[in-house]
Amino acid sequence: MRIAVIGGGVAGLYSAWHLAQRHEVVLFEAHGRIGGHTDTHVIEGERGPVHVDTGFIVFNRTHYPLFSAWLDRLGVAARHSDMSFGVHSEFSGIEYNATRLDTLYAQRSNLLRPRFHGMVLDILRFYRRAPALLNELDDRVTLGEWLADSGLGRMFADEHLVPMAAALWSSPGSDILRFPMRYLLEFMDNHSMLQVNDRPIWQTIAGGSQRYVEAALRCFEGTVRLASPVLGIRRLAQGVEVSSDTGRESFDIAVLACHADQVLALIDAPQPLEAEVLGAFAYQDNDTVLHTDERRMPKRRKAWASWIVRRDRDAPGRSGISYWMNALQGIPGSTQYIVSLNQTDRIAPDRILVRRHYRHPVYTPESRAA
Repeated sequence: MRIAVIGGGVAGLYSAWHLAQRHEVVLFEAHGRIGGHTDTHVIEGERGPVHVDTGFIVFNRTHYPLFSAWLDRLGVAARHSDMSFGVHSEFSGIEYNATRLDTLYAQRSNLLRPRFHGMVLDILRFYRRAPALLNELDDRVTLGEWLADSGLGRMFADEHLVPMAAALWSSPGSDILRFPMRYLLEFMDNHSMLQVNDRPIWQTIAGGSQRYVEAALRCFEGTVRLASPVLGIRRLAQGVEVSSDTGRESFDIAVLACHADQVLALIDAPQPLEAEVLGAFAYQDNDTVLHTDERRMPKRRKAWASWIVRRDRDAPGRSGISYWMNALQGIPGSTQYIVSLNQTDRIAPDRILVRRHYRHPVYTPESRAA
């Protein structure tokens, strides 16, 4: 068969790579590179070039079995990553790394704060209750609604669960409150985040995530068309017609490996069910910056974590998410590489190395139902 794959992110590349072993495949990518959110940057570091990711960073073999098997087949090496989580809040004045007791109380003054002890107890209560909640919660109950009725303290909500959910989905805190609570718990359960022991080992690709893209393209048996945005897709009596800036072509099958709203815009005369399902998904732009401005991190190094959520006093309802790439990717040296989302105006311009814009899905009851 002749197959068109629309979109050169991980889903499109994975599909095209496997299909091309038995079929004639054309991979269309609107931009000038393959990879999508797999985006590695080469920075001149203290000891030579440093490869830093700003999009896709980590995976684990338990919950990414197909991707892991593909890496093995491509001969791409991975290394262990650190997946610690922390919060730095100007509202409450606290900062912590939730990994262990010593880093949880990295700010020693919290030993004298009853409210902080209450938050720690609420964290323990939540993780004890969470497995049962998976079977009890209605799909329509949002995170915000559940927190209001949970009986758990405000500090637990503001300084732990909401920031954690925002970090998981790269979403501002105000948006994440509309997220279905059960879906959040299912995601955490599927990634072994609701269990204290036997958590999966998270990994990052050695030399940057772009390595797997390069390895796949080296042995890809199909055709890649870069900077070739698809303009429309029309069903034919047999097969489909794909329109691009080079004209119209017929294919037996088209695999649409792009965002739901993009798919809906491409399909000519979408069927009612297609319009309903694809129209349920919304997306938001995230301004992403790779930088070396340590002011976006906690004041105490012991409170630094791989994922840090910062709550600025002058930005209520907004969570600033930063990723400590030295910890996540095992980057040595004294220069600390940080990836921050939606905080560009708070980062020293002379510390900015790379700026990107990514679109991430906004999870809502409607998208959960779809």
